[in-house]
Amino acid sequence: MQLDFRQVSPDEVETYQALMHAAYAPVKALGIQFDAASASLEKTLQHLQSHGVYALYASGEMVASITVRYPWGTLPGPFGLPHIGWFGAHPARAGMHFGRQIQDRLEKEILIGQLHAPAVSLGTAVSHPWLKEMYSKRGYQPMHTTDLGKGHITLYMKKILDETAHAAWLTRQNTQTEIHS
Repeated sequence: MQLDFRQVSPDEVETYQALMHAAYAPVKALGIQFDAASASLEKTLQHLQSHGVYALYASGEMVASITVRYPWGTLPGPFGLPHIGWFGAHPARAGMHFGRQIQDRLEKEILIGQLHAPAVSLGTAVSHPWLKEMYSKRGYQPMHTTDLGKGHITLYMKKILDETAHAAWLTRQNTQTEIHS
């Protein structure tokens, strides 16, 4: 099976929206409200135009997608690092590990290869029965929780991609905090 990884273009908005709605349907059934689960076509297009949205295509079919929100963008993550959002694989393709594959490709090709990011963050619902464990197995460490007013408590997690660059980034963050104190 031919697998391609590339950025999603705005003319794929309907296909992308259908994938996100399908991927998030099981989460929505748990009563957890993530934005991607029910985003309108307009909101989905705005999402595509505001962030780096990547998809994995199996023989030309979009089977998984992941978003990177930039620290300098309209919806930065909590740490001043790239932040993963709207991440899912089509449930009809369960067991093919497309979610893991797209996350690995994003980390290697985009976050490390292009952005030289020291680390990446993501958020998930504390009440989700297995996402925290899955992300922990993939190297993400719990950082803190917060209530974003979405009906669940969000757990922010961080994964270090480059130890040396992360140490330098932490030093810069601490220096900036001291300057602003």
